[in-house]
Amino acid sequence: MRLRSGVFASSCLLVEALGVALFLRGFFPLPVRSLPRSEARRDPPAEPAPPGSGMVSNWTKIPPPLFKKVVIVLIDALRDDFVFGSKGKQFMPYTTQVIEKGTSHSFIAEAKPPTVTMPRIKALTTGSIPGFIDVIVNLNSPALLDDNLIWQAKTAGKRIIFYGDDTWVKLFPKHFVEYDGTTSFFVSDFTEVDDNVTRHLDRVLKREDWDILILHYLGLDHIGHMTGPNSPLVGPKLHEMDNILKKIHISLLSKEGESSLPNLLVVCGDHGMSETGSHGGSSEGEVHTPLLFISSAFEKRSGPLTQPKLVQQTDLATTLAVGLGLPISRNSVGNLILPVVGDKTMREQLRFLHLNGFQLSRLLQENTPAYEKDPGYEHFKIAEKSHGNWIKLYLDGNNSEILLNLGKKVLKQYLEALKTLSSSLSKQVAQYDMYSMLVGTVIVLEVLFLLLLITPKALSSRAEFEVPLSPPLFSLLFYLMCLMLCAVHVIVCTSAESLCYFCSMSWLTAVGVMVLISALMCGILSAIGKILESSRVPVKNPVVSNSSWSEVDVLILAGTIGHVLSLGASSFIEEEHQTWYFLINTLCLALCQELCRNYFLLKEGDPQHSITLKQSFDNVKEAYECKNIDIPAAGDSKLGKVTSSAEFIKGSDKWISLASPWIILICCRLLRSLNQTGVQWAHRPDFGHWLTSSEHKSELSFLAAVSLVMIFILVQRKCSLVSKIAMALGLLGVYSYRAAIGNIIFPWQRDSKDISKGITEARFVYVFVLGIVFTGTKDLLKSQVISADSSVKSIGLWEVYSGLVLLAALLFRPHNLPVLVFCLLIQTMMTKYIWRPLKFDAAQITIMHYWFGQAFFYFQGNSNGIATVDVSAGFVGLDSYVEIPAIFLTAFATYAGPLLWAIHLLCYLSSEVSSVLLLPSLNCAAALYREAAKIILCRWVTVFC
Repeated sequence: MRLRSGVFASSCLLVEALGVALFLRGFFPLPVRSLPRSEARRDPPAEPAPPGSGMVSNWTKIPPPLFKKVVIVLIDALRDDFVFGSKGKQFMPYTTQVIEKGTSHSFIAEAKPPTVTMPRIKALTTGSIPGFIDVIVNLNSPALLDDNLIWQAKTAGKRIIFYGDDTWVKLFPKHFVEYDGTTSFFVSDFTEVDDNVTRHLDRVLKREDWDILILHYLGLDHIGHMTGPNSPLVGPKLHEMDNILKKIHISLLSKEGESSLPNLLVVCGDHGMSETGSHGGSSEGEVHTPLLFISSAFEKRSGPLTQPKLVQQTDLATTLAVGLGLPISRNSVGNLILPVVGDKTMREQLRFLHLNGFQLSRLLQENTPAYEKDPGYEHFKIAEKSHGNWIKLYLDGNNSEILLNLGKKVLKQYLEALKTLSSSLSKQVAQYDMYSMLVGTVIVLEVLFLLLLITPKALSSRAEFEVPLSPPLFSLLFYLMCLMLCAVHVIVCTSAESLCYFCSMSWLTAVGVMVLISALMCGILSAIGKILESSRVPVKNPVVSNSSWSEVDVLILAGTIGHVLSLGASSFIEEEHQTWYFLINTLCLALCQELCRNYFLLKEGDPQHSITLKQSFDNVKEAYECKNIDIPAAGDSKLGKVTSSAEFIKGSDKWISLASPWIILICCRLLRSLNQTGVQWAHRPDFGHWLTSSEHKSELSFLAAVSLVMIFILVQRKCSLVSKIAMALGLLGVYSYRAAIGNIIFPWQRDSKDISKGITEARFVYVFVLGIVFTGTKDLLKSQVISADSSVKSIGLWEVYSGLVLLAALLFRPHNLPVLVFCLLIQTMMTKYIWRPLKFDAAQITIMHYWFGQAFFYFQGNSNGIATVDVSAGFVGLDSYVEIPAIFLTAFATYAGPLLWAIHLLCYLSSEVSSVLLLPSLNCAAALYREAAKIILCRWVTVFC
């Protein structure tokens, strides 16, 4: 089937989208739910039967509330060590005093990944474990339709007031009698987001017309995103939060009467923050948050403070439901935090635990076919039976030691059953739809292999090429594969215990997917057959032909395949940066060997060397013949002159070229020490942490200044005069912006008290970025519309590249500017001293660009976890949250390394086509242009000699 390259690319893109969609549908498992969303809020939760047969009691009813008013203070990105560590003692003295000597219970709540705000709010209010798909909808949170604590409180007539992150307002529309939402995405704001919450506090605390008050403070999270957990701004913010907690606690105590129920103050965090200030992953700093229950109902703490007990974040919803006298949410997998109700009688404690166990066992029944064999369910039934025996003794009026011991035994059994039930339900969140994932992976890999087989023809000058799809569609193999795949589909779908998305699709759609997979497989086999058939055709001149692969070719192929295979293991995905570091280091050694062979082993009399020169000279003749231009025959003497001239060119930069791989190795080693990434060693200190500490701001300022100067030197060499001036002013603006927000200092600046948002300085840089990019775009359009000169196109691409480098310098944090410098330095050295002397083809150079681009993605400090995404880059130069620019800037800053290497590849290929230093073109005019340039160069060198 003959297709144009554009049609073929579009078809591949559509099929790839289908495969990726199927894979993602299987990768993101459905959450554990009691009922469909349409029914979850229609009926009240079922009530458990009395423990023990034949008993009638009121213990199956929802117990009365334990607290009158509840205030929930959620401090975004509050790590556990901010409260329980040295910072808590220094900056939160009142809270620390309440924890150590007051009437409180303190815990460390463990949050499950992804540790971003919206999924964590869902976990706190529903008790369920949101999946990673919730990260996507975090930017535009839809209304929460699952059964949750807020809805139960509203249904029970509770009056709820909320101030803070507007994510709550989106999740719970029309649930609050009063609210004031603040956008959480403008991370450059440290004070206004919190002041907007606190300004309502005095007025609300004096009122009596509310039952639940929720306050969500955002300033600490914004400080973490911008400057990290070790920032000098963290201490004052914690002190501000401590004063707010003091005011709320004193107000709640003053309103408690002797006859009324006590009030409750809950202090928690939705997630923590990593050592870089981000969140979303599973490091200890991100998943461990403090959880404080402060109330006069608790006994005053005495004795030394012990290490807070670890609980699950989902336990809060169950505990608050019991404390407020509300039904436990249907989909909750949390356990009751027993110390909160520990001062109640044994009868009430067992009642609470029985309600919790009944809710978890019912949820297990509706999500697990073989629930009766689950250990948690068996333990719960045993505990329930023991509870029935305890009730009989209690109703008989037995107050002996036997009743007390039996009660403790039942309590222990319930706790063990709750723990096992919660664990069983939590594991179901990680059950992936393997069949859908497998089908999607097969489609993606088939399209990838077909692209790899077709790409060599597609990269030629022809716009059309033959795609081997038509003959296989009428082959016996195609029909046999279709039948086999359909049979496998039937077997899998009829024997699968759990619901599979691909099996739930219509049979017609499933058969269509099977036909597509069979067609792609037959097309791949047909393409491989044609390649093998063409390889058997004897060549006319076997001496000149050189089809052997070099060590670099073998490394590129083996490294690419090895990397793909490594992605089959989760540990390799977590530490993928190690794979790329190993590959580029090995590549540098292979390039060093290739350069040594090129300069020392291939002598002037070497047949391979003479053949290469003769081929180049013959290409010149063919190019001139295409234009009917006569050139004199070149004798041995002229060829010898050309050879000696070429040797002279190589000799001038030989030693720099030989040293280039080693210099690149040194640069890569330095970059590895700059940012620790991955999972296993991310907690270890690195040079970046040393630079970003407040004690080394002078060193960071000097490094940033030197880096910006180096960026200008490396970028400006191919720019026009106007762009050079714009680049210089833009880089000066970058330094001014970082000094304005307090990251670095000017030489004459004594301290960093005058910290601003740097909006004016950043917008000053944006002007020059747009100007340089506009100049490059104008040259690109000129090369396509007005002039056919490829040198104009090359200059335009480099101007666009320079503008993006300036943008990256603005968005990168100061300690990451050396990453940009080494990126430009390695690109320069590879271009001038490695790729051109060794005359690599387009495919080799493309893969090398891809390898280095991936390595520089990790050199920036990124990882495969969302915790390393620098959200602050999306708000550089913005004074409010604007969604589209914020998303673009964040994505660009995250993928700046691969993007800059990809654009450099375009610049390099364009410049090589214009200067005729790359592969011979298949079209006659291009060959004339290339070889003419070679003749001019060789004659100029001959004259010079």
